[in-house]
Amino acid sequence: MSTLTSTKTAPLPLQRRRQHTQAWTAAAFLLPALLMLVVFLVYPLLSSFRLSLLNWNGLGNTAQYVGLQNWADLLRDSVFLTAIRNNGLLALLSIAVQIPIGLVLAFLLNRAGRGSTLLKVLYFLPLLMSSVAIGTVFRSVYDPNFGPINSVLRAWHLDALAQDWLGNPSLALPSVIAVVCWQNIPFYMLLFLAGLSSMPSELREAATLDGASEPVIFWRITLPFLQGTIRTAIVLSLIGSLRYFDLIYVMTGGGPSGASEVMATYMYRTVFASFNIGYGATISTAMFVIVAVVAGLTLRATRRFETEV
Repeated sequence: MSTLTSTKTAPLPLQRRRQHTQAWTAAAFLLPALLMLVVFLVYPLLSSFRLSLLNWNGLGNTAQYVGLQNWADLLRDSVFLTAIRNNGLLALLSIAVQIPIGLVLAFLLNRAGRGSTLLKVLYFLPLLMSSVAIGTVFRSVYDPNFGPINSVLRAWHLDALAQDWLGNPSLALPSVIAVVCWQNIPFYMLLFLAGLSSMPSELREAATLDGASEPVIFWRITLPFLQGTIRTAIVLSLIGSLRYFDLIYVMTGGGPSGASEVMATYMYRTVFASFNIGYGATISTAMFVIVAVVAGLTLRATRRFETEV
């Protein structure tokens, strides 16, 4: 009996050792990623919050502790509220423009077959270009005196439509958003192409044999199949729009008169132009909180929708 008992219980210590070995192996592989997460995300975030409690110009030991005064000032800052509104408008228009156009392009290119390879490369070029270079080019395109847009309008005797596209407060933000959409549409086109490539061909073939037309196949089969991809595109577009910076800064710098100001440009100008490190850190921390909350709510809403579907 003792021999049988020892035989039955012998594998338990071996199983525990294997479990411990697997746990230590997993920890060893995860440790570098955790260290990078702490160094490049957690520590900068905590440091930014600490700086938001100070009044400091970044020079020497002149920092003064002001508590939550910077946060109280931020809640009453009309420029920051305007920047939030502009970020929201950028997010809504990006979703409304980039995703539908990217979906249509992906559908057409997927139907074109092998002959669409060159078109895919051409359509993808804007995403490969530097945002700084694109901003510089489109500043010349929008130039009120020598830009091609106004030149074409004047050549067609439409002088009344020629505008100072980046100098007019009512036109600056829409003009910038148009360039942002032009640059990022290829990304969503590629995302939807990947989704379409994973769609089983049997679905389309069965629908065609049943006499379904192209519009019916698109609305009843293709779109439902791409629901998950569309939700992912919406989340990415929303988060990206809330933290957009480089192209807007190059084209307008947030002007004129704050008409195209977004949270990132306002934070940059506060820190590097006004040298108000404490208030700039407050803006950056608030920006992180806003993006995290919006991303969390969006992911929760899409997850709930997925369970309902």
